[in-house]
Amino acid sequence: MANILDKLAEEVDKIKDTVVEAVSGKEEKKPTVKTAKTKKIQTDEDEEKEKSEMGKLLEKNPVEIPKIGDVISGTVIDIAPTAVLLDLGPMGTGVVIGREAKDGLGTGKLKKGDKVSATLVDFENEDGLIELSIREASHGKAWDDLDSRRDTQEVMTTRVTDANKGGLMVEINGVSGFLPVSQLSSEHYPRVEDGDKNKILAILKNLVGKELKVRIINSDRLAEKLIVSEKAAQSEKEKAVISELKEGDVIEGEVSGVVDFGAFIKFLPPSKKDSEKDSDKLEGLVHISELAWQLIDNPREIVKVGDKVKAKIIGIDETRISLSLKALEKDPWTEIDKKYKVGDIVSGKIDKINPFGAFVYLDEDIHGLAHVSEFRDVFPGKKMDEILEAEKSYNWKILSIEPKEHRMGLMFAKKDKETKVKEPEKKKEKEKEIKEENQEETKKEKTEK
Repeated sequence: MANILDKLAEEVDKIKDTVVEAVSGKEEKKPTVKTAKTKKIQTDEDEEKEKSEMGKLLEKNPVEIPKIGDVISGTVIDIAPTAVLLDLGPMGTGVVIGREAKDGLGTGKLKKGDKVSATLVDFENEDGLIELSIREASHGKAWDDLDSRRDTQEVMTTRVTDANKGGLMVEINGVSGFLPVSQLSSEHYPRVEDGDKNKILAILKNLVGKELKVRIINSDRLAEKLIVSEKAAQSEKEKAVISELKEGDVIEGEVSGVVDFGAFIKFLPPSKKDSEKDSDKLEGLVHISELAWQLIDNPREIVKVGDKVKAKIIGIDETRISLSLKALEKDPWTEIDKKYKVGDIVSGKIDKINPFGAFVYLDEDIHGLAHVSEFRDVFPGKKMDEILEAEKSYNWKILSIEPKEHRMGLMFAKKDKETKVKEPEKKKEKEKEIKEENQEETKKEKTEK
């Protein structure tokens, strides 16, 4: 530190000499007889002028003492196997030691005369030199560049360095980044039917060493967090192709993957309908709720990979295409009033029991919910699964029917003498029987009177 201050003091002295010369040469003084008083006045005036001029020069040539952590510039004056010497001007000589001195941390091989930026690590190391780090300065520049690329949404190429069950590790500007599985393009997204994480990892491992085009979607230098997306890098290209499609279109494609939440279908856009390239295909998702009109627990029971299917486009959100298989089938709820009415007591099979109630199928397509609150009215203090079992049929009273929302409210009906089960197909016969019974009761009452 003392060496630096000495150097800076020398620079200040040079500036001071310049100021003195400027003040003394500014005007020629006429010879006058100086008294002690006039000498003092003249000296004070000269000092004021000197201070004023020096202040101006210092403003033009400010002398700032750097702090630890500051990035400063220097010129390479010597290169040794384990160190690089830099000329830091007024500050003196700096040294960069260690591995970073050898390769310049991605900046290429250093040579004499190169201008480099480095971070001040120590004012005076064991050898009495100013110690610097190119690594830290380069790291800061790398993050500046990453932030800029994030803001401009630039598409860049990166190499996959490793893989884990959640995604891929990549490197950009010497900074490690992460590419989540959800941000992979449809080409590289792992299609594992049973969702086995070990199988997913095996597929991802095959991408190690490959180059992918990505965009930065999140960069945080303080947290050392860099997230990239392959899907986002292809968005512009996909948007142009997807613009050929519209909601309501019917596509023909092949099931490319089945997962717990639905099925993926690959298909060719109109402009590529005769192409045989897999890369020309678009991919849409059929959510589990759009596979069929009935309730589905496992999409694999409806479709499997390789199936040729037709689907209707029900939504397009930038590069996400939502498809439906059931939209191409007749909605069984449109004619539900011909089969069921509020107040009917019908037989239905429990599909499953949840904490909020039981899902019941009245037939192959129509289902309803027997809410737990209604069950408690019938069996106070009892839990539904203590009385009812899945896969068994019971009698239910229809409380409400909402065809547009595909909802039906049910209530468990006890089996007793007063409860008569009415199957939809025998409804008219039952009504006739009830009417005849009422007539018999009326005749009986008149006879007794």
